[in-house]
Amino acid sequence: MIDLHCHLLPGLDDGSKDLAQSIEMARMAEADGIRIVACTPHITPGVYDNEGPRIRAAVEDLAAHLFELDINLYLVAGADVHIAPNLAQGFRSGRVLTLADSRYFLFEPPHHVAPPRLEEFVRDLLAVGFIPVITHPERLSWIDTHFSAIKRLFASGAWIQVTAGSITGQFGSQARYWSELMLDEGMVHIVATDAHNTSRRPPNLSAARAAVASRLGEEEAERLCQTRPLGIVKDLDPSQIAPPPALAMPAVT
Repeated sequence: MIDLHCHLLPGLDDGSKDLAQSIEMARMAEADGIRIVACTPHITPGVYDNEGPRIRAAVEDLAAHLFELDINLYLVAGADVHIAPNLAQGFRSGRVLTLADSRYFLFEPPHHVAPPRLEEFVRDLLAVGFIPVITHPERLSWIDTHFSAIKRLFASGAWIQVTAGSITGQFGSQARYWSELMLDEGMVHIVATDAHNTSRRPPNLSAARAAVASRLGEEEAERLCQTRPLGIVKDLDPSQIAPPPALAMPAVT
């Protein structure tokens, strides 16, 4: 499996607190069947002022430690990106990171307030060739009143990433309800752990994959946890990647 949202790097944000915890998280991920992990610390202006060069250096350092310890986990660089001005310029300069240097990037909207002009922000990035992967919309406190906006973002070409723990009930009944609804409506592109530590938010993807396989079938579970994430890592055009069911359905005439 491939996990494209993981706060594995030590000391860069509210994820892993130190190298020892990062190594233990890596061991857990490997044991769970994960083979590729995107290291995606927050880039939140004024809170977590991480930049591309620092993240890349941290990925290389952690990868060297995992190699020495014979932990079979391939790391790629990325970031959990928040709304900021001139984001496209930040990607081009390397100050802000996409996932594995692809056209895809993790985009985390504000958790408690629906941002104004969110749809315009996403459309502008799509227009210049960057594809937002909207992280855990099922956990946003405003999804109840703005689900139609999430559906429009999906229809416009943004990708949707649901958290594994939401599917298994780790984040409560509301997150589980919305994750299952989006899965049932065929709106989810990928599932990822959004792991932050070894206890409350560990890097566990297999339980969610099994739940999705029971709900939607083995083929879609593989696409959510392997095929589409690999397409991102390879920077394939969306037309080359099997779409989620809602986009694969023929148009009604």
